[in-house]
Amino acid sequence: MKGPVNAQTQTRLIKAERLAKISEMDFVDVSKSRGFFRGTWSSLTEIWDHRELLDRLVRREVKARYKDSRLGVVWSLFRPLVQLMIYYFAIGQIMGAARATPDFAVFVFIGLTLWMLYSEIISGGAGSIIGNAGLVKKVYLPREIFPLAAIGSALVNFFVQFGVLVIGIAVLSYYTWSPALLLAPLAFVTILVFGAALGMLVAAVNVYLRDVQHFVEIYLLVFFWASPIVYPFTFVHNQLGGGWLEELYLASPVTLSIIAAQKALWSAGSADVGGIVQYWPPDLELRLLIALAISIVFLWFSQRVFSRLQGNFAQEL
Repeated sequence: MKGPVNAQTQTRLIKAERLAKISEMDFVDVSKSRGFFRGTWSSLTEIWDHRELLDRLVRREVKARYKDSRLGVVWSLFRPLVQLMIYYFAIGQIMGAARATPDFAVFVFIGLTLWMLYSEIISGGAGSIIGNAGLVKKVYLPREIFPLAAIGSALVNFFVQFGVLVIGIAVLSYYTWSPALLLAPLAFVTILVFGAALGMLVAAVNVYLRDVQHFVEIYLLVFFWASPIVYPFTFVHNQLGGGWLEELYLASPVTLSIIAAQKALWSAGSADVGGIVQYWPPDLELRLLIALAISIVFLWFSQRVFSRLQGNFAQEL
C-alpha cells in the first residue's frame, strides 16, 4: 500500500509546485482597459517588443499570397497592368478621355499605384484578426500586429508597382523637375497613415460585426470611381465650379493624396498640351498637411478603439 500512496502524494506535490510557479507568473489581462486617453505608449512598446514576430507575419502574408507560384511577387504587377490596359483602351481610347488627358497611361498608373496601396491596407486589415483566429485565441500578443502585417504586405506590392511606374515615366513619358516633386512622399505618407487608421478600425469592428468586410468591398468600389484616378480633377472642377460640393470632394485624404501625387509625377499635367491646361486645387500643399495631421489623430483614435475592443476578441472568435 505504501507504494501507491507515495506515488499519489508525489503527483500531488508536483501539481502543487506547478500551481505555485503559475501563480508567480505575470499575466496580462487584455480585457482590462487602460482608459481611452491612456495606454498609447504601452501599446507602442508592446508592438516594438514583438517587431520580430511582425516581420515574420509580413513574410508569411507575402509568401501565402504567392504560394506554389513560380513567378511569386511578379504577379503583383499583372493586376494593375491589366487594369491599366482596360482603362487606357476602354476609357482613354474608346470613350475619348485620352484626348483631354495628355500621357493618359502614366496619369492612370499614378492613381492606380496609390489606390492599390490603400485598398490592400483596408481589405487586408478587415480580415486580419479573423484570419489569425488561432493565434488570437491561444497566445497573448499585441493584436495590432495583425493589421500592421497586412500593411507590410501591401507596402511590398506598392514598392514593386512604384518601380514599374518610375520605369513607365522614363519610357512612355517625360519628367520635368519642379518643387512639386516633394508632394509625392507627403502624399504617400498621408494615404499610408489614413489607410492604417481605417484598416485598424475595421479590423476590430469586423470581429463583432462580420458584415463590415462586405461593406468594405462596396466602399472600395464606390470610392475608386469617386477618386480622380481614371479622370483628372479638372473634370470635377469644371462640373462643380469650385463650390461647397468641390470642397466636400476634396475633404478626403485619399483624394488629396492622389491629386498631389499626380501633380508631383505627371509632368504632362503641368504643361499646356494642345491647349489643355489642367486645374489643381488651390493651396494643395496646405490641404495635404492638414489631411496628414487629421490622419495621425484618426490613427491614434483607431488604436485606442482597437485597444478597448480587443479584450473580447477570443470570445467572439
